Amino acid sequence: MKDMYISEIWSILKTSHGNAVLLKPKDKEVAVPIFIGTLEMQSILIGKDGLNPVRPHTHDLFLNMLACVNLAVKKIEVFELKNDVFHARLIITGGEYTNENPLILDSRPSDALAIAARKKCPIYIASSIIEQTGVELSYFMNEIEEISDNKYKSLREQLEQAVAEEEYEQAAEIRDLLKMLESEAK
Repeated sequence: MKDMYISEIWSILKTSHGNAVLLKPKDKEVAVPIFIGTLEMQSILIGKDGLNPVRPHTHDLFLNMLACVNLAVKKIEVFELKNDVFHARLIITGGEYTNENPLILDSRPSDALAIAARKKCPIYIASSIIEQTGVELSYFMNEIEEISDNKYKSLREQLEQAVAEEEYEQAAEIRDLLKMLESEAK
């Protein structure tokens, strides 16, 4: 197994290049940007912020199914970067699957991170990925401040669009994120 570093979701940004989740390895002053879609970004935010949607999302459904068969996600690993594509996997234990012989499922990093955010399980990233794609944290500081200023406005626009498209469950989730931002600002 490759050298792996325990990491955290340091930030989630909406950049000029798209949405990015920034994984920060523990004890390092770099972050690895992984670009993800808007729905995946919302799912990670929902998990990270501990919001409980009215109805289960796909990631919630998957975790509920695992729990029904006495399995649990032990950790996730972002283990490879191949042809500019990140590869992740879920490490699952329970029942016949032990720490020594876990069930390993291939996953998109965005899905793995959404699950990790919900379960608060460890996130590991390969040292080779950190070396190839890690960016100094200072690079992101101005962007993070700008994103924080624009986050509320962007969510309001997404809320209006969800209501216009009659996507009421999504609108309710965005509304909850807005309420959370408002309470943090006070």
